[in-house]
Amino acid sequence: MSVVVRTLGSMEGKAGKPHGDGTDAEAWQRLTAYAYLSAPERLEYVAVMRVFCGTLLADLSVPDVLAKLAAGDGPGAALDADTLTRRLEELVRWGNLLRSTHTVKATSIAEYQRSRSRYQLSKPGERVQRDADEVLAGADAAREVSSELLALVDRGLREIAALAGAPGGADPRQALERISTLFVQFAEFAESVRDFYAYLGQVLARYDLDSAEYQGFKELLLDYVEAITEDVSFRAPRIAAHLDALWPHLPALLARIDTHAAGLGALADGLPETRVQRSRGRDLADWEGLREWFTDTAGHSSQVDQLRDATLRALQSLLANAKRMLRSASGEMSRRKDLLRLAAWFDAAGPEEAHDLAVAAFGLYGARHLGVAPDPDRAVPAYVSWWNGPVVDVPVALRERGSRAPRGRSAAAEDHSAQKSRLMEQAQQQAAARQAAADELRSVSGRFDQVRLGAAAMRLLLELLTTALGNAQLHRDAHDFLLDGAQARDEDLGIRLTAWRTPGRSTVLRSVDGDLIADDLAVAVESTAASAVTEASA
Repeated sequence: MSVVVRTLGSMEGKAGKPHGDGTDAEAWQRLTAYAYLSAPERLEYVAVMRVFCGTLLADLSVPDVLAKLAAGDGPGAALDADTLTRRLEELVRWGNLLRSTHTVKATSIAEYQRSRSRYQLSKPGERVQRDADEVLAGADAAREVSSELLALVDRGLREIAALAGAPGGADPRQALERISTLFVQFAEFAESVRDFYAYLGQVLARYDLDSAEYQGFKELLLDYVEAITEDVSFRAPRIAAHLDALWPHLPALLARIDTHAAGLGALADGLPETRVQRSRGRDLADWEGLREWFTDTAGHSSQVDQLRDATLRALQSLLANAKRMLRSASGEMSRRKDLLRLAAWFDAAGPEEAHDLAVAAFGLYGARHLGVAPDPDRAVPAYVSWWNGPVVDVPVALRERGSRAPRGRSAAAEDHSAQKSRLMEQAQQQAAARQAAADELRSVSGRFDQVRLGAAAMRLLLELLTTALGNAQLHRDAHDFLLDGAQARDEDLGIRLTAWRTPGRSTVLRSVDGDLIADDLAVAVESTAASAVTEASA
């Protein structure tokens, strides 16, 4: 059976479309819920959103929000009523808050104007703020992988497969409990794996690790990452086998659960304009995602294979850091920390101090202090600034090492004898092929319309004919025009081609690549040592 997937519509009452069918305008409207996180007053907006996220189904007015902000000691504690009203209106415009109507009690007109507008949290606003708080709370922390959940996933799949294959089918309530537990455990495990490897990639991208940090990360990789990879590699085949056993029974099992506990699906059937997002494991698409994590499907590698590849790349990065640290023993070490400290000095320095820092740190004096003699033919007057003067080419050795002395030994001359032999053999083969083509043309001259030339012979014939027509001189007699001197020869091949115009006659040249008919033209081929010319047949 097919399971309908719906998602709850926005709290503003707009009827949305299922996922995948939304328009660009709907996507843009949802993305604007992140706008307050990049606004200049983002700390104030975050403080306001935290007030609303701390309540459930509660609508707050401006005085209520002011009281809660004043109770804390955050960025929003200093906001006044007018400024807070503008912030709340912006959050409504971005879709993070919704307006709410509520009876108010006020002692003055100003208080009434501030209290009459009440606000409540929207679903996109709650999710965006929740994600933002998670990022702020532990963005740079190393999250521990919940590898123990993988054993629970293995056990849960085995129990669900046994329930589905039992006589009479599985108990819907018991199956639903185990499926919900299984997907919660799997989601927690997969999320912890992604977070940990994202942190690991962030750390390994650094090239300023000292020996203590390197030692700690080496133990982390060799022990912790290896243990994770081995555990996943051990459990993945068993989980894949349980999924294969469960897969034929899965549609009937999900249909039986839907019949027993429809949940919000009944609301979606009664209100077609309302979208419902079902709990994980109730749809076949959730099971397909679980299966793709552990097995290769449709030509795509599984997440288990990608985990192995990520571990290999991490080890390669570790080796790159090890090589860097070995090079640092010879003086070739990273100066990242020193450069960051110098950049901070530049940022805090004034113009004159910045010039002094540049001179002290990099030795960037005037060009006359570089010690490289300019071109004597390009004399530069003394009053010309080095900034606008001609550029002096500094040798690479002097620029990088401060010395002109060559380093290392000279490379041996490269041996090209094999390449020369190969090219000579290729030239000899080409010469032999052209000679065979010339012999073929001499042997069939006078009967071109009776034989079919090879491809090489036809190419040589067309080459000679083109040269002959290019050498010819065209002149007109009393009745027609003639060709004089239409000849071409190749002394190396010992062959000569002669062409002349013969009105009313045609020469047919046949070859394996096709036929060529030359109207009003006769062609003869002979050896350069021959004394007679044999006319080609028409």
